[in-house]
Amino acid sequence: MANVNVPELFGSMVFDEATMTERLPKETFKALKNTIKNGDPLDINVANIVANAMKDWALEKGATHYTHWFQPMTGITAEKHDSFINPTDDGRVIMEFSGKELIKGEPDASSFPSGGIRATFEARGYTAWDPTSYAFVKDETLCIPTAFCSYTGESLDKKTPLLRSMERINTEALRILRLFGDTETTRVNTTVGPEQEYFLIDKDMFDQRKDLQFTGRTLFGAKAPKGQELEDHYFGTIKPRVLSFMQELDRELWKFGILAKTRHNEVAPSQHELAPIFTTTNLATDHNQLTMEVMKKVAKKHGLVCLLHEKPFAGVNGSGKHNNWSLSTNTGKNLLSPSKTPMKNTQFQLFLAAIIKGVDEYQDLLRISVASAGNDHRLGANEAPPAIISIFLGEDLSKVMEAVACGDTEYTDDIMGRMGMGVDVLPDIKKDTTDRNRTSPFAFTGNKFEFRMLGSALNIACPNIMLNTFIADELKQFADELEGSENFDADVKKLIGKTYNEHKRIVFNGDNYSEEWAKEAKKRGLLNLRTMADALPHYIDAKNIKLFTENNVFSEREMYSRYEIQLEEYSKVLNIEALTMLDMAKRDIVPAVTGYVRELADTANSKKALSADINCDAEIQLVTNLSNLTSCFVKKIDALEKALLKSKDITEPQALADFYRDEVFGAMQELRAVGDEMEISTSSEYWPYPSYGELLFGV
Repeated sequence: MANVNVPELFGSMVFDEATMTERLPKETFKALKNTIKNGDPLDINVANIVANAMKDWALEKGATHYTHWFQPMTGITAEKHDSFINPTDDGRVIMEFSGKELIKGEPDASSFPSGGIRATFEARGYTAWDPTSYAFVKDETLCIPTAFCSYTGESLDKKTPLLRSMERINTEALRILRLFGDTETTRVNTTVGPEQEYFLIDKDMFDQRKDLQFTGRTLFGAKAPKGQELEDHYFGTIKPRVLSFMQELDRELWKFGILAKTRHNEVAPSQHELAPIFTTTNLATDHNQLTMEVMKKVAKKHGLVCLLHEKPFAGVNGSGKHNNWSLSTNTGKNLLSPSKTPMKNTQFQLFLAAIIKGVDEYQDLLRISVASAGNDHRLGANEAPPAIISIFLGEDLSKVMEAVACGDTEYTDDIMGRMGMGVDVLPDIKKDTTDRNRTSPFAFTGNKFEFRMLGSALNIACPNIMLNTFIADELKQFADELEGSENFDADVKKLIGKTYNEHKRIVFNGDNYSEEWAKEAKKRGLLNLRTMADALPHYIDAKNIKLFTENNVFSEREMYSRYEIQLEEYSKVLNIEALTMLDMAKRDIVPAVTGYVRELADTANSKKALSADINCDAEIQLVTNLSNLTSCFVKKIDALEKALLKSKDITEPQALADFYRDEVFGAMQELRAVGDEMEISTSSEYWPYPSYGELLFGV
């Protein structure tokens, strides 16, 4: 591989600030910066200059088209390409791009999920340029990050409410900082670094699996003789083919200004992880969506397929996406950094108290933010946190907060010590403020919270909208209470202590996988919403509607639309999986096993024809076993078909989701159990699909 000049490569396909500085007049750049930083309206004349410069730059990068790149409620990105060409009087064309085209687009909104906001015959929708996220060139197309809304103004995407939530937390965090005498900070941003887990499998094997093609996960598959038991894959030596993929992936991501930093093997065979450096939340969201797209494209170039389903293989770890969330000021301060002596850091304690209170009061929203049919397979499977929300603070910070709550002013907390390694040539290592708890859903990890419940394929806008909104609301309550205080130091300590005492039930530093914790959580009154169908009804609880509408993040209509969209998606996903299972079972598995049974029977008959004394017990036993399993399998097929038929009579979305959870999914599990047992007893020459061993160890 040729040497890579990373600084030169990084951001080379992005119309970023450095490029704008070079290509825009100073006054135009200044006006655009004011729009980005302060929310000033963008003058059309400024937009025209920006659009022309953006077009010229994109043409130099090989672009012929532009698109408003947006994130509808499908969870993936969408784009409609328009060329730059415009006709001239002499029958030729020129390349043009106006400020109007930059600012506003008009894709058809009727075919995107809207939850009833838009009727099918009402097609108009709008995309609006988001100048806070840089445009980039991809596949010879200038991609302009945008928000997406209906003709009536309601949000039809994930970016718009994310930007609204970021504005809310900025406003309320600034109020808190002013109380502590900070007059320099003019903006507080939430920042995110989403760790991305994924599987890589051979494309030829993928092409032989209908379940992977249609659903992203294996619906049948007996456990391989070896899985992850030896723990030899995690951080292990990266195979050459995978390393080649990772190297190209990094280069492609760096071109888009994506801060890809860490790569390694994950726990399960064929599982890997990519982690970026933190950046502002809306940019991190755009980058993560782009990362998932690029991963799939690069994988195909290497004869691989990148699987982003939360649980593509039974019996080994699924894939998550850890959402590392923090608060930073435009002056470079991390508001979740406890400092060397967090007992004296009252500002940190107040922000921490707001987070603890918010997570306790809105457990349901955090659970809903990661809900999907795929993630139901992963959560609580001793590879990811359970469906119970709790916060890990670590022993030291917990003691600090307990001391504040008790009014203990004598507590000392030099928790930033060093660890001696016991070997003279090895340096002492600086300790973090907490250990790590990989079983915790929401863990403090030094200067950020790691929300570990996200599934690999999730758009990270969802949990960050929730986090930003309810923490902004808690900060507002704190600011309202403290702004009129005559004895701020005493009142803020009292507020922190009171808040911690009232909400410390959400703090748990132990093993979240243990059965004892589930029992203890129930005693504490914490929610245990095991499935997406269990969780979603809470989304439209009165307190949640009040939260989002009062903070202007969602209207009530927008909330109900999202509730309906997610319910429909849950049922549709399970329906597709069930239909795929039936197709595989009836058209592939039954004929394959029947063919193998016929061969065994023919073999036994041939032996008997040669001599009555030849022992055919092995063949007869296999024939009997597989014949019985096939008979059972056919009955399970019939049961699943009847369940699907019954589902057609259910029209109410929540009732339908409940039916799929209880009846259809149960029938699918029973069918799979028999099918997997048949695989173990059937010759690999007859079994129609690559095995788990081939899939997981074939790269």
